[in-house]
Amino acid sequence: MRIQIITAGTTGSVLPYTGLGHRLLAEGHDVELVVHAKFAASAGCCGLRVRPMETDPFEALMGVHSRLRKAGRSPGALLEFTRAAGRAAVSLADAIIDAADPKADLMLLSSIAAPAGRAVARYHGVDSMGVFLQPETPTAAFSPCLTALRGPSRLNRQRGRAVNAALDLLSAGVYRHLGRKLGFPGLSGGRERRDRERERWPIWHGFSPSVVARPRDWRPGLEVAGYWWPHECPSWEPPARLRDFLASGPPPVFVGFGSMMPGDPERLADLTVRALRLAGVRGVVQSGWAGLDAKDDDVITIGSVPHHWLMPWTAAAVHHAGAGTTAAGLRAGVPAVPVPVFTDQPWWAAHLVRLGAAPAALSYRDLTAERLASALRQAVGESAFAHRSAALARRLAKEDGAGVVARAIAAR
Repeated sequence: MRIQIITAGTTGSVLPYTGLGHRLLAEGHDVELVVHAKFAASAGCCGLRVRPMETDPFEALMGVHSRLRKAGRSPGALLEFTRAAGRAAVSLADAIIDAADPKADLMLLSSIAAPAGRAVARYHGVDSMGVFLQPETPTAAFSPCLTALRGPSRLNRQRGRAVNAALDLLSAGVYRHLGRKLGFPGLSGGRERRDRERERWPIWHGFSPSVVARPRDWRPGLEVAGYWWPHECPSWEPPARLRDFLASGPPPVFVGFGSMMPGDPERLADLTVRALRLAGVRGVVQSGWAGLDAKDDDVITIGSVPHHWLMPWTAAAVHHAGAGTTAAGLRAGVPAVPVPVFTDQPWWAAHLVRLGAAPAALSYRDLTAERLASALRQAVGESAFAHRSAALARRLAKEDGAGVVARAIAAR
C-alpha cells in the first residue's frame, strides 16, 4: 500500500511518526513522511522517504508567543497571537496541498494536519485516517487536553464541545481558504467534525492506555494504540563529552524545554544551575529552541540528543511536559518534574502527578530556583517516585503501539 504520513509542528509532533513510518515500511508498505524541511534529515534516517514542506510557520508562532508572554494577557496581545495562529494555519494548509500525493492509497494525518489533510485527501479521492498524539474528542472520562485536567464528569463533554467550537471559530479563515482553493463551498470546522462523526472516521491515538485509558463513551473507530516510539538510528553515537560526563559521577538530572521558547534563556539557565546546586544534583541541560546555556562544574549543556538514549542515564527529568517528552520520560522510567508552558502541557503534567511519576507540576510563570530545587529533592530523594516510574515503564515496554496501527491498516 502507498501510504503518506503528514504531520507538522514541533519536534515532539514529528518524531513519533518516524517510528510509525518505519514500522509500516517493515510491513512492506511504500511509506512517505511529510514534515517541515528542517526535520527532513533526521526523519529520513534509515531509508524512510521524506517529502519536506518548505514552510514552517510554527517556529515563528512560538516566537510570537514568547514575545507576548512579556506583554501579559492583554486583549492586544491575544489578538496578535490569534492573527499569527491564523497565518500559520493558512501557511500549513498551502504546504499540505502542495505536498499531498494524489496517487497515495492512504493518508495518515496528525491532529495538526487533519483539518487541511482530510479536505485535501477528499479532493484527491484518497482514503485517510487520523493518527493523533492527543485526544480531542469530547468525553465524560476527562477534561479536554487544552484545559486543566479534571476527573470524570458529565460536564467534561460540554467542556470538550466548547473547546472544539472555539478552535473551529479560530480556524474559520483557514477553512474558507481551503474551500476556495479546493472548490468545497461551505467548508467549516463544525461541518468537518460532524462529517467525521457521521462517517466514523477512524482515529488511532499514539499514547498508552496505561497513561490515558480509552473512554467508554467514545464511538467505534476511536482507539488508543499505545505510544509510537521515535525511530532509533543504529549509526547514531553520543558525543564523547557527554559520555565522559555521565561516567564521571552519579546519575544527573535532565533539564530540557524542547521546542518551547519560554523567554529569557539567560534567566532560565541561571535559575536551573542554582536549583541543581541547591538540590545537590548534577545536571544535563539541553539547549533546545530556548537556547539554554547553563554553566557550572557539575552541569553540562548539550544540543540535540535522542531522549530514548539519554533519559535512562538520568535520575529525574525536568521538562515542559509536551506529549513527546512526557512519553520519553515514562519510557525511561525516571521521575519527572514537569514545568508546563502552554497548550496541552499542563494536562500531561497533571497526568504525571496522577500516575505518581512526579511530585508536582510547577508553574513556569512562578518558577524559582528554590521551588525547582524542592521538587527535585522530592523526585530524586523519595524512592516511591522512582519505583512507580519504573513499574510504569515496564508496562509500556510490553505495548506495541505502532504494530497496533499497522495491523489495523492491514485489516482495512
